[in-house]
Formats: sequence, structure tokens, C-alpha cells
Amino acid sequence: MTIDFYAWNTPNGRKISVALEEMGLPYKVHPINISKDEQFAPDFLKISPNNKIPAIVDPEGPHGKPVSIFESGAILLYLGEKTGQFLPQDLGERIPVLEWLMWQMGGFGPMPGQVHHFIALENEQDRRYGLERFSKETRRLYGVLDRRLAEHEFVADRISVADFAIIGWAWRHERHKVPLEEFPHVKRWYEAMMARPGVKRGFEVKLG
Repeated sequence: MTIDFYAWNTPNGRKISVALEEMGLPYKVHPINISKDEQFAPDFLKISPNNKIPAIVDPEGPHGKPVSIFESGAILLYLGEKTGQFLPQDLGERIPVLEWLMWQMGGFGPMPGQVHHFIALENEQDRRYGLERFSKETRRLYGVLDRRLAEHEFVADRISVADFAIIGWAWRHERHKVPLEEFPHVKRWYEAMMARPGVKRGFEVKLG
């Protein structure tokens, strides 16, 4: 059955569209226009109690019962478990997937997200400090990723849900003012990811 996918055209939304396409799962997009505060609608609140996108409803969840899931990391782990794809069963192989997924959720998302915020401010006084602070940390995180990818084809050796999480934010590198030429291993990985048919479809699907 078709998964209901509630999203908008954001990095976190793209994580899930990429995963759904890569896993070959049927889904229907329900755009949630966050610029119009649609994420605060009571019906959406029942699915996503934190009033954030993305969220999914799987009519064939555990034990054959419908389940709703919010938070992009939780959705990725659920889909990996459900399909047996892009999430190793072996605990030793799973550890780096979890590490780099949490790295993305805890840093390579919140930090460039702050860059998105401060770079859009018109008042230079308001903008300067925050933009300098969060741009510096964002570049540091690109460096962390670059060092990892210098020794690994994907962040956890084999492609995984962690790569799907990270590509959603690396997709916005131009908005972060980060030329990928300065991080050659990230650039190699980024180009390889974006060349995958499933990833390409995941970015092309209309989310709003």
C-alpha cells in the first residue's frame, strides 16, 4: 500500500523523498506549506506532534497496522528496517550508520539551518554575528565529512540511510556559501550520490 508522505521542499523533506525512491516504495506526497503555517493545523499535529515536516503514515506498519512517524531520522531508520535496505543488520556494520545519521541530525542540519536564517536577514547588525558563528561551524562540519570520505566511499562504507540524511543538507551547499571544490572528497561523494537514479528522482519529485 501507498505511504502518505507529508513534506515541503526542504533538506529534511528531501532526505525522505530520496530514501523512498531509492527503496522503491510507493508513496503519495501531501505538501505542507510551512510558509503558510500549515504545519500547525490540528490534523497534521496528530501525525507530527512537534509541528515539523517531514512525517509519514504507513498503512502497513508493524503487525499490519497503520503507523505515523515524525522526525526525519526516525523515518529513515523505520524505512530501513521495514525494507531491509540501506541499514545493515550486523551491529558492527550498523554502528557507523547510526553515528553518521546522528552527526547529521545533531550538527549538519541545525548549523547550516542557522546559516539559512541569518543570511536572509536584511539588518547587517543582526546578521553579522550569527552568520559568522554558524558559517564557521558549518564549514568545520564539511571538513569533518571531507576527512571521513577521504577514506570511505560512503560515510558508512556502503551506501546507507546516513548518506540520504546528509545529502539532503549538502544539496544546499551553495546556500551555505561552501564551494565543494574546497572539500574534494565531499565533492566526489556528492556527485556520485546525485548521479544515482533514485536520488535524482527524490530531488525531482514535487514537494511543494
